[in-house]
Order: sequence, then structure tokens, then C-alpha cells
Amino acid sequence: MTRGLPLSVMTRLEAACDVDRFDGKGVMPHDDLVARVAGKHALLSMVTDAVSRSVIEAGTNLRVIANVAVGYNNIDVVTARERGIIVTNTPDVLTDATADFTLALILAVTRRLGEGERMVRRGNWKGWAFDQLLGMQLRGRQLGVVGFGRIGRAVAARASAFGMTIVHSSRSGSGMPLDRLLSTSDIVSLHVPLTSETRHLIGQAELARMKRSAYLINTTRGPVVDETALAWALRSRLIAGAALDVYEREPEVHPDLLSLENVVLAPHLGSATTETRTAMADLAASNLIAVLGGKPPLTPIP
Repeated sequence: MTRGLPLSVMTRLEAACDVDRFDGKGVMPHDDLVARVAGKHALLSMVTDAVSRSVIEAGTNLRVIANVAVGYNNIDVVTARERGIIVTNTPDVLTDATADFTLALILAVTRRLGEGERMVRRGNWKGWAFDQLLGMQLRGRQLGVVGFGRIGRAVAARASAFGMTIVHSSRSGSGMPLDRLLSTSDIVSLHVPLTSETRHLIGQAELARMKRSAYLINTTRGPVVDETALAWALRSRLIAGAALDVYEREPEVHPDLLSLENVVLAPHLGSATTETRTAMADLAASNLIAVLGGKPPLTPIP
């Protein structure tokens, strides 16, 4: 285990197998992971862990890698499959929490909540003013959802309750072409997995197609957005604002973004509720225990 999990999950795992848990702070160092995976039959990893070829090759006895995340771009899946190792993830259980948080970011950036909160903390607020920090009303606006899987659909349902018009684009080709979605939407929310095709899906050309009054939201994977291009677009006011929960080189944030008022920056909180994180850990443990017990995993990656 690359870090500790809730007590109820730890109890289940310790009853099923011998557990070697990393108890250090932060991300487990890669060299430690390579050293400690030797002789293990299972690896329970987090989205921040680079389960690389070197890790998998060191784990000569590995039968399952259970990732506590819906995404699995942190794992060298090709090498795992070559060695007959089952890789699992935790879909479904984080859909509602991530969709809720996406709406929170939409509200925060369109109503300029971050700017207002910083104004109050700096002691610069001088009282109510008629034209102070005017934002954008959601009713009647178009939300463009890029990636219409579980989370994308859940975000669309929530946005509909705010009176927004929903359009979407997806890898299957359904919905609206991405170029048209970008040029017509007031808010663009990203919900695609990170693959070679989606890396820097949103770059300088795509940002230039968006409305100057539009907002970009990213709660999926950082490298889907070219942060240098985004900083340029925000600084140049080619778009009105952005809200990010994920970054290209987490936990590093592009320095140009840190100084901009028209971007909301969150520390990867999309699934961060007690209920959701516990359910994710429990599902990962269930996958791991099932495989070690000779049973099929509950949620193997496709």
C-alpha cells in the first residue's frame, strides 16, 4: 500500500493478507516503491503513484494492481497486461462528488468568488458597491461538456437545474464537433480520460476559438490542458476565466497562473468527500481481495 486508508478498509485488508504500508508523508518515493513491491502479490496504488515499467518488473509476483481512482494513466497498463497482471480502478463511486465539485468551480469562477474572498482577506473590501465584481448568470447560458461519460452526464444534469443549455462532444463521435462546442459555449467543462489523443486537447488554437466571455473548467487530468497556453489566454483576456482542480505537473502549478485573478485554483479536491474517498478505498480493496482469492475483479479497467 502506497499510503494509509480508512480504518474499516485497513481492517478488511489486514484480515485478508499481509500488508506492507508506506507510512511516510506525501507521495511514496519511486525508488521505495520499486524496492518494496518485490515479492508482493498485490499493489494498492493512488493516482499520484507512478506505477511504471520498472515498478511492474520489480513486482515479479504481482497478480493485481488496484488503483484508488477512476483514471489509471499513472499505471503502465501495457506492461501490466504483458505480464498477466490485472489492473482495476474505482468508477461510479466518485461520480456525484466530482460532478458536485465541478459545479462548485463553475459557480466560483463565474461569480468571482475567489477574487471576492481574497479582497476580504486583504482588507480591501470597502463595502457593498453596485458594480463590484460583477459575474455571469448561469440561466440561459450554454455549457459545453467535453467527454460525456458518467461524470460528464452528471455535470450536465446538475447544470440543467441551473437553467443552462447543454451540448456535448465525445470520443465516440456523438454530440457536437469540438470546434463548434468551443466556439459557441459560455462554459466548457472537461471530462475526458488522459490518453495520447487527449494530451493538450485544449491548447492555444482551441482557446482562441472560445468566446472572450467564456470560462474553462478542468476537473479531469491536468495534461488535457496546455497550461502555458491557458495562462496566455487568461492574461490576454481571450477567455474570461478558468477553474482548475488538476495540473500538468502536480503538485506544481504553472507560475503564471498563480498571479492571475481570473483563475480559480483548487488542490485536486474533485472526489474529496469522506463518503466518496472511503467508497473508493473500499472498492479498490474489494478488487484486490477478489483477485487474490481467485475470483474476478469487480471493476477491471476496460
